Amino acid sequence: MIKIVTIEREYGSGGGEIAQLLATSLGWKLRDQFLTEEIARLANCSKSVVEVREERTDPFYYRLFKSFLRGSYEGSLNAHKLNVVDSETILKFTEMVVQHAAKTGNCVIVGRGSQLFLKDRSDTLRVFLYAPREAKVQRLLARGKSEKEAEQLVDSVDRERTDFIQKYFGVEWPARTVYHTMINTAIGDEAVVHMILEFMNTLDPAS
Repeated sequence: MIKIVTIEREYGSGGGEIAQLLATSLGWKLRDQFLTEEIARLANCSKSVVEVREERTDPFYYRLFKSFLRGSYEGSLNAHKLNVVDSETILKFTEMVVQHAAKTGNCVIVGRGSQLFLKDRSDTLRVFLYAPREAKVQRLLARGKSEKEAEQLVDSVDRERTDFIQKYFGVEWPARTVYHTMINTAIGDEAVVHMILEFMNTLDPAS
C-alpha cells in the first residue's frame, strides 16, 4: 500500500503547489515547510538559516571559514561549543525528519533528498516534476519575480540541487532510476495531480 509520495522537482516547475493539491486530494499531510521548521528546531537555529542551506552544498567561503574555525587554536579549545550549522548538519537532521514523516505515513514529502532517503521503501511512490524553461520562468513571473530574477533562479537553483545530490548521495540529479514516474508540469497542475492519483491507483488498486 502506498503511504508516502515524494515530490522532487525542477525549480519553478510547481512542485510545492502540486504537492499541496495532491495532499489535499488524498487527505494527507504535506511535508514541505514543516520539515524546514523541524530541522531548524533540531539544529537550534532560525528557519531562515536552514532555508539557505537546504539542498545545497556549502559555498567555498563558508567551507574555508569552517575549516579555519575548527582548525584554529581557539577553535580547538572551544570545539565543544561550536555550533556550525552547515550543509552536513542540515542533511543529518533532514534525514531524521524525513524518516520520521515516513514512519508516520500518509504524507506528501517535497524534495530534500527524500526520494533517496526512502528509495528502498515499498510503500513510497517517487515522482519527479519538470517543465520547459519558459514555463518555469512564466510561473515565477506569476509569483512576482522580475524576468531577470526568474531566469537566474531557474538556472542557478537546479545547479545547486545537482551539486547537493552528487556530493551527498553520489548520484546524478535527477537519478532517473529512482523515480516511478517523471511528469512535465506544463500540462497543468490539476492534470499532474490526476496523473499521480491514477498512477497510485494502478499500482495499488486496493487503496
